[in-house]
Amino acid sequence: MGNTTSDIDHADEDLWVFGYGSLMWRPGFPFVERLPARLVGLHRALCVFSFVHRGTPEKPGLVLGLDRGGTCRGIAFRVDKAERAGTLAYLRAREQVTHVYLETLRPVVLLDPGAPAGQERRVRALVYVVDRSHPQYSGRLDIEQQLHLVRQGHGQSGPNRDYVIATVRELEQQGCRDAGLHAIARRLTAPDARPGHERPTDASST
Repeated sequence: MGNTTSDIDHADEDLWVFGYGSLMWRPGFPFVERLPARLVGLHRALCVFSFVHRGTPEKPGLVLGLDRGGTCRGIAFRVDKAERAGTLAYLRAREQVTHVYLETLRPVVLLDPGAPAGQERRVRALVYVVDRSHPQYSGRLDIEQQLHLVRQGHGQSGPNRDYVIATVRELEQQGCRDAGLHAIARRLTAPDARPGHERPTDASST
């Protein structure tokens, strides 16, 4: 990815962090600026089997990763340099429990609504990209497989269902749509999707 741990750890400057999943709505670290942002070359996808936060090895959940190609709308957080080391330690404990992500710095475009037209700000932000060689990388799953994993998933951070719905809610607050996630959220929140009311075809999918 072109960045070393030393580059990330020892820079004496504010740290930008790009959130595209739960970091958007539950960052968990102190920040001094929060702006919508766009990352080019990677896209948001439910492509990571969750064994800890939203599932277990016996009953995996399915969480988001950044996979190759496309673009991704998310949130960029600016962390004061005095909080840099503590934020990195927190993020690594949260995101790198099983090392399914590659930690890297990537350029992002800040979509500052107060900036003059045509004057986009670009920064290098810390990004967690899925490691396609990791056994928790799911690749492309069809919607029934994704629904099965999301419905069964429950880990240290709670139900997988809540994670997907909260992410979709945050995207809607940004005025964004993610067709795949929205389709899954609709199925999860349908009247017959309450616990005990799942559709038999979904419950038996693999």
